[in-house]
Amino acid sequence: LLRAIFGEKASDVRDTSLRLPPGVSGTIVEVRVFSRRGVDKDERALAIERAEIERLAKDRDDERAILERSFAARLGELLINQIAVSGPKGLKSGTKLTAAVLGDYTLGQWRQITIRNDKRMADIEALKKQMDDAVSELVARFESKVEKLQRGDELPPGVMKQVKVFVAVKRKLQPGDKMAGRHGNKGVISRIMPIEDMPYLEDGTPVDIVLNPLGVPSRMNVGQILETHLGWASHGLGLRIGEVLEGVRRTGGSDRRLRQMLGQIYEGPERSQIDALAEDELVELADSLREGVPMASPVFDGAREEDIVAMLQRAGLASSGQVTLVDGRTGEPFDRKVTVGYIYMLKLHHLVDDKIHARSIGPYSLVTQQPLGGKAQFGGQRFGEMEVWALEAYGAAYTLQEMLTVKSDDVSGRTKVYEAIVRGDDNFEAGIPESFNVLVKELRSLGLNVELEQR
Repeated sequence: LLRAIFGEKASDVRDTSLRLPPGVSGTIVEVRVFSRRGVDKDERALAIERAEIERLAKDRDDERAILERSFAARLGELLINQIAVSGPKGLKSGTKLTAAVLGDYTLGQWRQITIRNDKRMADIEALKKQMDDAVSELVARFESKVEKLQRGDELPPGVMKQVKVFVAVKRKLQPGDKMAGRHGNKGVISRIMPIEDMPYLEDGTPVDIVLNPLGVPSRMNVGQILETHLGWASHGLGLRIGEVLEGVRRTGGSDRRLRQMLGQIYEGPERSQIDALAEDELVELADSLREGVPMASPVFDGAREEDIVAMLQRAGLASSGQVTLVDGRTGEPFDRKVTVGYIYMLKLHHLVDDKIHARSIGPYSLVTQQPLGGKAQFGGQRFGEMEVWALEAYGAAYTLQEMLTVKSDDVSGRTKVYEAIVRGDDNFEAGIPESFNVLVKELRSLGLNVELEQR
């Protein structure tokens, strides 16, 4: 096709379009075409611009309709049962403004009505001014956005047009992804198990996530334990409320037991509010608490240990907050009781798909001739001081020599290794690392002539 279009000059034409990396697939959610100011836009850019203007106009009209509805409701409240002094054609002076009378006129005609009550009239004038200001601000905002769309874009020198394609990629959680709670308790997923292999409670409910207990003592972030206990108590109370509520609905009896239970949970000023609730309001409140009772534990007024123990006991749970868990793979209970509860965990933007990286050969630093670092530069893995100590401790001298020479900055040694691999031979010699030559040059810059003697 290129040859058909460009003829003999096709060899000079290259396709420099950006493409997604291999293995990446997603859904295109938006396409934006940016054109330099003063350059005529093509049909695609104009179509996208028209669609965007239509969307902005729809948003403006929707917002205006909401404003007008609110204005009409407020103006109607101010005019109702007032005596008209003047107004649109057909409205006589002295007429009492009822809903039926106002229904004969449009919103625009309501604005013309004046009434006897001066204070009420001042409120109406203030409301009309507020409405006019809101509408003019809305129109100005719309026109500003349209003008910004149509005036073109600031692009780098030499760039006439730029197309941005936004691709949404769905990433499922996998081993290596990072998660965290609300207390600095971050960590990496080590394994994802089938739900039938997860530990489960005595009633058969499987747990969602298992955290290593060693992550608590040394870091001293015991807030996660507090959150676990509060979440466990909250859920247990919700289940108890649900049971009592089902009993009330099934028998159609008195709500006394439900009111009593909610009164025990909510002590203090909330208790009197619960006592004042009607039966249907009480049932509605209980229904909203079935998934768990909301709790707060502020910094200087947090829940004390005895408060948590009391809540756990009211929920019919062990006061330690621990339960017997059963191993999903063997069916045997664990030796010790385990702390179980409900906590908030979120996925952090440190996904293994973005970090996984492997290098055989690649770019090298100009000065030291050592491999560059980082995934973006297709760099190597740093073999640091402590890793050197580890290999020394194991007595792995040859492996260490490779690491410090041919796999790093021994330029001639790299070539010899390649030649040995091509020959099918596994013998090679390591030379002097380039970093040693850099050190010698730096010493010479200080006036110290360091020379190597061959012996």
